[in-house]
Amino acid sequence: MKGRIATMLALQDAVNTQVHPEWRGQGNPWYRAIWVECAELLDHYGWKWWKGQQPDLDQVRLELVDIWHFGLSTLLERDLAAEGIAAEFAAALAAPALRGDPEVFRGAVEQFAARTLVARDFDLPGFAVLMQVIDLSFDELYRRYVGKNVLNRFRQDHGYQDGSYRKHWHGREDNAWLVELSDALDPESRSFARDLYAALRTRYAAAPAPRREITAAIRIIGRPSDLDPDPSQHGDIQ
Repeated sequence: MKGRIATMLALQDAVNTQVHPEWRGQGNPWYRAIWVECAELLDHYGWKWWKGQQPDLDQVRLELVDIWHFGLSTLLERDLAAEGIAAEFAAALAAPALRGDPEVFRGAVEQFAARTLVARDFDLPGFAVLMQVIDLSFDELYRRYVGKNVLNRFRQDHGYQDGSYRKHWHGREDNAWLVELSDALDPESRSFARDLYAALRTRYAAAPAPRREITAAIRIIGRPSDLDPDPSQHGDIQ
């Protein structure tokens, strides 16, 4: 576990640096991002008693991975060693936790969010409880984290900050493509991250431009009717 924790810390530091070279001194409210993700997670799990809802467990796990990104950023700012993080994480994952009860999970999410808001920090033991209740193993967390880290780098490389990145391709969100493309690769391969990035790039490049880009292009080059004069203006056609 220590080695994988160290790997994930390094990957998170790299993507944070890509966003801002001096990210550690920016005072980013990681805790706020965490509790907002908790709300999104609960929406995917379902909590509305006035309508029928089925938990989307795959999306729930993706939201947990998003929370882990912000948690890692918090741990990096605190300059904690991978060894200490791994020891605390392993102990928390070894503790017994109830599984399968929807109200237990909802309550665990709310407790985790509450501690996050009060402490303005990352509650690692509470995060481990969420993993246990939703049956997300550390190995799966690692695989999904590396995949999402690749997607985050891909987004930054393709205009996420200036707004030119397209989050939906072929009618699906990039997170959905991430799941499909990563499932087709071997997460244990040393080239997993590189292969996944290449697969995302290929699929993204094949996506048609959204309507607004087509409209903008028409405004620049003119409509086909503007480009093709009436043949009758050029005499008889033989």
